[in-house]
Amino acid sequence: MKAVVCTRYGPPEVLQLKEIGKPTPKDNQMLIRIHATSVTSGDVRVRKADPFIVRLFAGLVRPKDPILGSDLAGEVEAVGKDVTRYKPGDKVFGLGVHTYAEYTCVRELGPRAAMPANLTFEEAAAIPWGAGCSLYFLRKGGIRKGQRVLVYGASGALGTAAIQLAKYFGAEVTGVCSTANLELVKSLGADEVIDYTKEDFTKRETYDIIYHTVGKISFGASLSSLKRGGVYVSALAIVPFARRLWAWFGGKKVIGGIANVKFEDMVFLKGLVEMGHLRPVVDRRYPMDQIAEAHRYVGRGHKKGNVVVTVRP
Repeated sequence: MKAVVCTRYGPPEVLQLKEIGKPTPKDNQMLIRIHATSVTSGDVRVRKADPFIVRLFAGLVRPKDPILGSDLAGEVEAVGKDVTRYKPGDKVFGLGVHTYAEYTCVRELGPRAAMPANLTFEEAAAIPWGAGCSLYFLRKGGIRKGQRVLVYGASGALGTAAIQLAKYFGAEVTGVCSTANLELVKSLGADEVIDYTKEDFTKRETYDIIYHTVGKISFGASLSSLKRGGVYVSALAIVPFARRLWAWFGGKKVIGGIANVKFEDMVFLKGLVEMGHLRPVVDRRYPMDQIAEAHRYVGRGHKKGNVVVTVRP
């Protein structure tokens, strides 16, 4: 099978399309024929090993797993003898491993579900990471009807999903983005949109939840824009204990870390998509042999929503 292999850290050119062996599913696994995947900001950070802490879990000298990728949309080709939830031919979407490839093996129990009936494979591949992570973090933040929620980085994969999810939960939503993305964020349902190139959101009102999806704002300024009892949610990394303590003394809460997306979450997102409450935002599509270009584009930090890679046209 064809796969994009990354044997060292570095620029997009380290990604090489190669022919490798096709995996075989274990008893509790299924073999997925991947039709589409996506390039996330997380994939770019792993490829570059930036920040350096990435090496602690991805490999100190070189990537332990040379095939990157986590989003997938495809078909079940074969199942192990213990698999009961899926059968060959089923269309599925969700999160997996080694998805920059024509095939991958994943456990039956995991963050994958039947694909929404109203999406193409490319559209379905734009849902799992962005919407799955945002769903996890907004729920951890205790989102509920009537709250004022600010999404910083509202035009990226996490942000475009967060705007729609927060509206579904009944929040009043403010999105922060650049001038070029104002109309996109409005179209997703944001009640208010702030252009960060012209206005500082911290000079406005206070919020119940500030959801931070990009590393471009001051932690202290964000805390000052939270109501007492408010929650600062960071989707970027583990939040240092000192910052958590600082917030706690101010009567506020800080949440961060790595999202734990589950099967039930993917089923929930499937339902939202099919009911029209959540739609994928796809900026660009690239064929598999141009995945280095996809990484270069994502690495610039200006994508709108998701960048999809078509594995099987």
